Amino acid sequence: MPNILLADDHDLVRDTIAAYLETVEDFKVLTAANLNDAMEQMRGLDAIDLLILDYNMPGMNGLEGLDRAKAAYPVCKVALMSGVANRDVANAAMAQGADGFIPKSLTAASLVNAIKFVLSGEKYMPFDFGTAQTEAKADGEFSKLSARELQTLEQLCIGLSNKEIARNLDIQEVTVKLHVKNLLAKLGVSNRTQAALLAKERHLF
Repeated sequence: MPNILLADDHDLVRDTIAAYLETVEDFKVLTAANLNDAMEQMRGLDAIDLLILDYNMPGMNGLEGLDRAKAAYPVCKVALMSGVANRDVANAAMAQGADGFIPKSLTAASLVNAIKFVLSGEKYMPFDFGTAQTEAKADGEFSKLSARELQTLEQLCIGLSNKEIARNLDIQEVTVKLHVKNLLAKLGVSNRTQAALLAKERHLF
């Protein structure tokens, strides 16, 4: 059972997310109200697999809190969560070693998938924060994909359904199906699993 420590200074947000995660998945979720509290709990008896830090809570001082957590506990995966940070902050966090950047605007299902993605050892940043960076990295067969097809592919890589992708991209499900069909053809693969594996092998996301 993975142990997750969720640190957020908004009681309702913190407690709601923690309760949801323990209900829908086999997670044990501990909580903290600020960075100092989180760092203290990290020294406890429970080995933490994933530390999720709210970007704007007391003690963080921007990305200094991320650096402090990574330096003190280099083995633990650390992700930032935010309701206000922009793409520049997200990219800076990932460049400084964050294992994930999780907007609070994610749907509940997407949040769970993002956490699973990070726990599996992958880096997570959603399409609306990483699109420009991803487009710059796209080459070979991936250079044939449109921006929307790249966004769809990234959603496939975290295991989302067409319905979830449609909701995240604010498009119709039938449009998602079309994007999936087109990107499979352009990549020369027969199904969405093969497309996701190819993207991960090439470290596109």
